[in-house]
Amino acid sequence: MSGDIKRGTVEMTAAMLISGTIGWFVVMSGQPVSGVVFWRCLFGALTLLVICGALGLLRPGILTLRAFTIAVFGGIAIVVNWLLLFASYSHATISIATTVYNTQPFMLLVLGALFLGEKITAAKLFWLTLAFAGMAAIVEGKPETGSGTSDGYGLGILMALGAAFFYALAALAAKWLKGTPPHLIALIQVATGMLMLAPMTDFSQPPQDAGSWAILVSIGVVHTGLMYVLLYGAIQRLPTHLTGALSFLYPIAAILVDRLAFGHALQPMQIAGAAIILLAAAGMNLGWTPRWLRPRALQG
Repeated sequence: MSGDIKRGTVEMTAAMLISGTIGWFVVMSGQPVSGVVFWRCLFGALTLLVICGALGLLRPGILTLRAFTIAVFGGIAIVVNWLLLFASYSHATISIATTVYNTQPFMLLVLGALFLGEKITAAKLFWLTLAFAGMAAIVEGKPETGSGTSDGYGLGILMALGAAFFYALAALAAKWLKGTPPHLIALIQVATGMLMLAPMTDFSQPPQDAGSWAILVSIGVVHTGLMYVLLYGAIQRLPTHLTGALSFLYPIAAILVDRLAFGHALQPMQIAGAAIILLAAAGMNLGWTPRWLRPRALQG
């Protein structure tokens, strides 16, 4: 294993484990979702500003007006994605929300076909169908309460799906920005979010103790600034198949954190649905083709 592969593997693993803990930080912050996202954007922007300055990415002429506009569009999408994902935690648990959120590759598949002319192959269509089967299992596996269903569970699922859709829009914007420094794109995204959410953030009731501030600073500095640096560093060093494989540490970490921190255990139907979705996403990301869909000449 080359030095780049080793370093990229460590960076990708760290990025995914950091991402897997963000649900705990969001819940423990005790802040409204819009407030959490605003402070994430603010502290993330300050962190990325320093990083971009150190990398020499703040010099004039590095961005065209078109690239800046697309980056802002991606920023709007990524912030709406955060709002929906964080809001879904209180309805469908961190485990379920994160698993459903991992349908994002399929959202990007459809958007790529619509706007980039990318081809949907039989194998991709198979994985897409399998992912929807997993979604159906998760919906059917809703937790029971005294009244028979958990209030808001369906809403949580819809929010997580919406978050996946807006993440796919942000990824589509990133595809259009190929060649643009990714750290600069991230800075524009969080700065856009900060401006978006400032009017709806209640500054008259900020966090009241050092612990709450520490959580919000961590979400911005560690879960945004540092995570972006690790993620983009890994993407530049690793082959696509290894990046896709390591990305599944994120939902696994989130499920473990949800179980250990909040005692949320998945029911059998939810476990089956989650496994199906993760298998389908793995098949998509790693380019697997079921044997019966391969050309005969390649099966021999």
